[in-house]
Amino acid sequence: MSEATFGLFDWVDAGDRPLHQLYDDRLAMIGRAEELGFVSYQMAEHHCTPLGMSPSPGPFLAAVARETTTMRFGPLVYLLPLYEPLRLVEEIAQLDQLSKGRFDLGVGRGVSPWELRHFGVDPEHNREIFNDVLGQILAGLRGDGSSFGSLGGAPLEIEPYQKPHPPVWYASNLVDSMRWAGEQGLNLATNGPAEPLADNVAVYRSAWRDHAGDKTRIGAHVEAPTVALIRQVVVADTDAEALELVRETAHPRWAHNFMKLWYAHDDPAYASRVGLAPALAGGSIVAGSPETVRRSIADALAVSGVDRINCCLAWGALDADQVERSMDLFAAEVMDVATGR
Repeated sequence: MSEATFGLFDWVDAGDRPLHQLYDDRLAMIGRAEELGFVSYQMAEHHCTPLGMSPSPGPFLAAVARETTTMRFGPLVYLLPLYEPLRLVEEIAQLDQLSKGRFDLGVGRGVSPWELRHFGVDPEHNREIFNDVLGQILAGLRGDGSSFGSLGGAPLEIEPYQKPHPPVWYASNLVDSMRWAGEQGLNLATNGPAEPLADNVAVYRSAWRDHAGDKTRIGAHVEAPTVALIRQVVVADTDAEALELVRETAHPRWAHNFMKLWYAHDDPAYASRVGLAPALAGGSIVAGSPETVRRSIADALAVSGVDRINCCLAWGALDADQVERSMDLFAAEVMDVATGR
């Protein structure tokens, strides 16, 4: 087995704590994760839903920049249809400078039509808006202020630490989107059962190789791709304890948070995404003793073709002590599976 790395993924979804305590606990978790060898922290952006209690990623990521010294971090993803390009360019450059080049730029269109509509964005046009905004922010990060429409010639006084711009991430499990990400030289985050994803990951890697000589692609400056597989994880001393935490504490609150906005609009389209039994069976949720979790992670790495596992360790109503215990067990007894020891 080739060596892999481990990162954190986080919705920053609502639990039982006051919001200020949720933020404090998350920052403490991130600092601890860096000490334990996790190499990255990536957070989702959601609006008007308890799934995303840090709806503006920038301020929280600024705190992450100062809480850490080696860990890479960033949004997974900025919902580009919701942003004014010039404003976002300045935020990205500032975060990259604050961290001395540890910022990763995750970009996406947004999967929830309800979130987009709350901002007056027609989800039917989110792809074309995404393409337009992405082009503008990349040009701005490269120093071309003339790209900003009515603000053409904007004097950009701030630039990113990383040149020509931070590495770009895209999140998808759809084969066409993964192929596009490979063609453009983007890093990729994905989820779902490992075996069905393997063919799509192979398509992505093939597209990356086929376009490796294209100096105009977005990630032309990135030497090698990173493909991360997202897993919701709970580790405890025994399988029974971990499964009880998932069934009684983590999953019910997370599923409520995930679906609340959809159900508020009588839209069950994503209900299948929160089923506990299929998630456990397919490996999207990994729960058990260190031995059980180690086997699941080893299988996911061997089958899927990814080179990073992004663990969501803090989710639902898990408290800070439960998250810390799970993370410590994972670091001590699971992470070395990446080197085949």
